[in-house]
Amino acid sequence: MFKKQKFPIIEFDSDRNAVISPHAFWPKIPGFPKHGVICFLGEAIHKLKAAGRLKEIYTVRSVCTDYPVYQVTYKGNKVAIFNPHIGAAAAGGILEEVAARGCSKWISCGSAGVLDSKIAVGHLIIPRSAIRDEGFSYHYLKPAREVAASPRAVKAIKATLDKHGVPYLVSKTWTTDGFFRETPAKIALRKKEGCLAVEMEAAAIFAVAKFRGYHAGTIIYGCDDVSGKDWDRRRAHDRAYIREKILWLAVEACLAI
Repeated sequence: MFKKQKFPIIEFDSDRNAVISPHAFWPKIPGFPKHGVICFLGEAIHKLKAAGRLKEIYTVRSVCTDYPVYQVTYKGNKVAIFNPHIGAAAAGGILEEVAARGCSKWISCGSAGVLDSKIAVGHLIIPRSAIRDEGFSYHYLKPAREVAASPRAVKAIKATLDKHGVPYLVSKTWTTDGFFRETPAKIALRKKEGCLAVEMEAAAIFAVAKFRGYHAGTIIYGCDDVSGKDWDRRRAHDRAYIREKILWLAVEACLAI
C-alpha cells in the first residue's frame, strides 16, 4: 500500500494501474518486431540509415522532438532499433511506448565512463546489475540499492561475445542522473560496491523490464576514464569501429534471448 515517506523518491506505489498506461494508449501493432535494441550510438544509426539498412516503422512523438523507430533485418529476423536521448527518464519512457507496440526482448548498447583506468577504450562490459542512483527506477520497483539485468539477456550477450571471440568483463554498473556530480567519494564507493563503469540508463531499462515482465540486458564499452583525480576523455582513441561493431553484437544477442 502506498504511504507517505520522508522523501518522495522512496514512496513506491505497488498499484499497477496508472492514469497513463502505455498498453492502453499505444496497443500492440501486428507484425511489430518482438526484439528491440536501444542504441545510444547515434553515429552508427546514421551510418546504417545512409546505407539503406534501416526502415522507419514507428515514431515516438514528444513536445521537444520526435524519435524514429527503425527496423533492421538480420539473417531474416526483424529487430527494432531506436536512439533515445541520454538519461534514464528518456530511455525508460520511450522503451515503455515501443515495448507496448510489441517488443518484449531488449538489449541496449552504448558507452560508459570506466572506474578503473586499466579498462581500455573499447573493452566491453556486461552489467549483471545496476546501482540505482537515478530517479526513474523508483517508480517501478521498491527502493533498493540495485536492480539486476535479466539473466536470459546476460546469458545471450555472453554467448554472442564468446561466439565471436570478443573479450568482456561482467560486473555491476553505476547508473546516475547527475554526470556533473560524480564526486571522488561517490566513485570510490561505487568501486567498492563492484562497479566498473558509470552510465545513465541501465537501471531504468532493467527496472521497466522487471516490472513489465520483459527481458533486458545491456552492452557497454569503456570510453572516458573517471577513476583518477582528473577526468581523462581519452580522445586519442578512435571509437567509430567500436560503435558499429557493438550495435551488431547487440542485435545478434537480442535475437538470442
